[in-house]
Amino acid sequence: MKRIVLDVIIMTIGGLLFALGINYFILPNHLSEGGIIGITIILHYVLEWDPGIVNFILNVILIGIGYKYFDKKAMLYTVYSVSVSSLLISLTSGIDHTLTDDALLAAIFAGLLIGIGLGLVFYVGGTSGGTTVLAGIAKQLWGWSVGKALLIMDLVIIAGAVYVIGIEKAMLTLITVYIVAKVIDFIVEGLNERVAVFIISNAADAILKEVLEGMSRGVTVLDGKGGYTGTDKQVLYLVISKQEIVKLRHIMEEIDEHAYVTIHNVHELLKRGYRAEKLRKEMR
Repeated sequence: MKRIVLDVIIMTIGGLLFALGINYFILPNHLSEGGIIGITIILHYVLEWDPGIVNFILNVILIGIGYKYFDKKAMLYTVYSVSVSSLLISLTSGIDHTLTDDALLAAIFAGLLIGIGLGLVFYVGGTSGGTTVLAGIAKQLWGWSVGKALLIMDLVIIAGAVYVIGIEKAMLTLITVYIVAKVIDFIVEGLNERVAVFIISNAADAILKEVLEGMSRGVTVLDGKGGYTGTDKQVLYLVISKQEIVKLRHIMEEIDEHAYVTIHNVHELLKRGYRAEKLRKEMR
């Protein structure tokens, strides 16, 4: 229950940031966005419809289409995040919110606010509905990252918005969408990003002991052989966070500064203890 309450608080904060990005930067500067909110904004410009209400209705329709691709918890979280973000868009729309008349600054800060807001929602296992439902489907079917799937769909929607906001504002909107995608990927995938490390050293035993005791990390020992010398060697394999690379580097400098070390980004890790459940649920 405590975890659920915390998730709800995080989604509410995310919804508020999302709403502020729309009402404080997007609408006052006649910009747009990608996804369903982009369609909502265009309808607001053309027909003056309430963005919060339209956003809620369109999202409910798409959620109904994509519900089978989500587990029960993700679906409940999505319904809540869509409801609270739509409500907050309506509640904050009547406030005097012209912070800047510089469209470029507006595009940048809109991207940051919306990206952080949506990233928080996705981080706890929810989605913002809309095209994020389609992005979630793309992630499950083709393994696309959330940001990549959304970027492609957003580009299509923004291309259509050119006829309403003009080519210059559409170009600025692309900046917003790009920032949103990058911020989302950073929050969803980057905060817990890990790397795989291969170490080949003549002092493998000493390094193994230090990593096990000093870093409290598990290590797999592989048997290897030098291709040129034919000498048998031990290869150490471990997965650590990016923040731990510095500590590992210090260990290598103290024990064997001539060791051969390669570091690779880990795209996905399915193992108990490494947030596997969270990784499976990551979708926008």
